[in-house]
Amino acid sequence: MTEPMLEPVDEVEVLTVMDNSLDILMAGSPVAQRAKLKTDALSLPQLRAEHGVSMLVTVRSGGHEDSFLFDTGVSADGALHNMDVLEVRPNQLHAVVLSHGHTDHTNGLSGMMQRYGRARLPVMLHPEAFLQRKVVFPDGQEIGFPAPNRRDLEAEGVEVVEAKGHTLLVDRHALISGQIPRVTSFEQGMPVNQAQIDGQWQPDPWIHDDQAIIIHVRGKGLVILTGCGHAGVINTLLYARTLTGVNEIYALIGGFHLTGALFEPIIPPTIQALRGFSPKVMVPQHCTGWRATHEIAREFPDAFIASSVGTRYAL
Repeated sequence: MTEPMLEPVDEVEVLTVMDNSLDILMAGSPVAQRAKLKTDALSLPQLRAEHGVSMLVTVRSGGHEDSFLFDTGVSADGALHNMDVLEVRPNQLHAVVLSHGHTDHTNGLSGMMQRYGRARLPVMLHPEAFLQRKVVFPDGQEIGFPAPNRRDLEAEGVEVVEAKGHTLLVDRHALISGQIPRVTSFEQGMPVNQAQIDGQWQPDPWIHDDQAIIIHVRGKGLVILTGCGHAGVINTLLYARTLTGVNEIYALIGGFHLTGALFEPIIPPTIQALRGFSPKVMVPQHCTGWRATHEIAREFPDAFIASSVGTRYAL
């Protein structure tokens, strides 16, 4: 299967607008360009790190460039605040793409829409991203995940674009994966997740709305961005290959959801499977967890790059 025809790009830049980690003194590299420090940096508004994800993605090809936002973080103003600190002016945003409906990826929409909604900025998501959700831990503790509200988005002038399948954007230079098939034996979703369906709370371990961004960099291979990677990072890589017909994985950036007691047991098979893909760049973020991050750094020392808010990855 080689459709849809994803057009290769000359370059992609991924700016970490929001993530769990921030280190303003972290060393950079030709790929990872850290936020520049000014002489009066500590007296100016500071970048924030929060339990959430947001990436500003810019693709360049043939002298043209387009940008879109992938996820919006957990607070209403966090991603916007960081954009302002970084002096980013995303007036040419093509769209906002949501990886899935969990609050730590969508709650920044309210601030984004107040600033940009009247420009009819499309918000692209899987239909199940609108489900109300919660996690129920074995000890009975519950944490709610308020979902995006369709009426609120439309009231702000937002064009809501729903699709279960894959979708091309920015002149066929980026691909939203849509719903990702679950084919590995060890990636079993999130067993503590529940969703309100037909007025009843029901198990929702698979979180079918989880989707990734896929970009083909000419001569390098695929750049794959994940939000939480609830579909499983290996399932995601396999599907990216299937959708595009491109085998080479150039870069993998995002949350791999390998943190905590429920998910740490699948770190070894995930690492083993990643060896078969051999990404040249790996940036574990957000919900990857410290154990998995350390294992990735140990197993892939040439590919691993530590994440920090404000970093631009030039690919």
